[in-house]
Amino acid sequence: MPQFHLRRLGHAVALALGILAAGSGAASAAEGRMSEETFSIGGQPRRAVIHDYSSGKATAPVVILLHGGGGNPENAITMTRFDALAAREGLIAIYPGGTGAMAGGRILTWNAGHCCAFAMRNRSDDVGFISALIDRLVASGRADPGRIYVTGMSNGGMMSHRLARELSGRIAAIAPVVGAVFGDEPPPAGPVPAFIIVGAVDRTVPGAGGPLGLRDDVLQGGPPAEDRPVAPAFAQAEYWAKANGCGASKTTETAFVRTTTWTGCRSGADVVFNVVANNGHAWPGGAPGRAVANPPTQDYDASAAMWEFFKAHPRKSR
Repeated sequence: MPQFHLRRLGHAVALALGILAAGSGAASAAEGRMSEETFSIGGQPRRAVIHDYSSGKATAPVVILLHGGGGNPENAITMTRFDALAAREGLIAIYPGGTGAMAGGRILTWNAGHCCAFAMRNRSDDVGFISALIDRLVASGRADPGRIYVTGMSNGGMMSHRLARELSGRIAAIAPVVGAVFGDEPPPAGPVPAFIIVGAVDRTVPGAGGPLGLRDDVLQGGPPAEDRPVAPAFAQAEYWAKANGCGASKTTETAFVRTTTWTGCRSGADVVFNVVANNGHAWPGGAPGRAVANPPTQDYDASAAMWEFFKAHPRKSR
């Protein structure tokens, strides 16, 4: 049984975490309720930072944002710039943390099956953690159980796929960013809409598939024996199009993004695959995760695009 503890963050702490968004969203962001929840899952301490911009309204939409491999909740807040959108739309944005071996909890990973590092090596129960977090929010009356959405970058994107497979009856839609599948995933229990974003020039999670280009500090002791190359990026869309019973696809292209869309899918679980031009291993429209990271393109706003998809796909009885 998970143990929960809630700690409200003061305004000064919120500022220190860098949660106030730049630009037009800044004033609204200051009005959000900032809190932190800590969990014990299987004896392992877990943590999630919650930025609630619902203005106290009951059953608000929830977007769970999973940091990349080697990241942490604060890194995800800065990198995605999602708080500005959450403030405008009245959302609850949740930034959970993975697990890691280093003190301070700054370099964390997710157990996405064949990736990554500490979390995979130690078989961290990340599905149980996120499931318990959803339970907590729904039981509190804060979250709409039909509008629980999951996104994540890189290793977090891989984890988004796993959560959708194993919690398909609870997650309304996913939006993996520069993530991957491995090619041996079992089918999900039910259809889940998927909005997938990859970078056209990503070298860390290669579009053609192959070994991951992970940093040494993320690996924390070298690649685990269970690690394996990723499937080509398009396999993510093929997996969900098949799982969701979709028909034929249609591709459109602009100067900034090439989009392949499947509609007519079972239970309205559409699939969209976006290849963003001039974007490497980064969150398009966001900020670099660290000084040496790929700079994201600003010609495509991943957060805004996925939210339009999420809004159109509340969870249905499937």
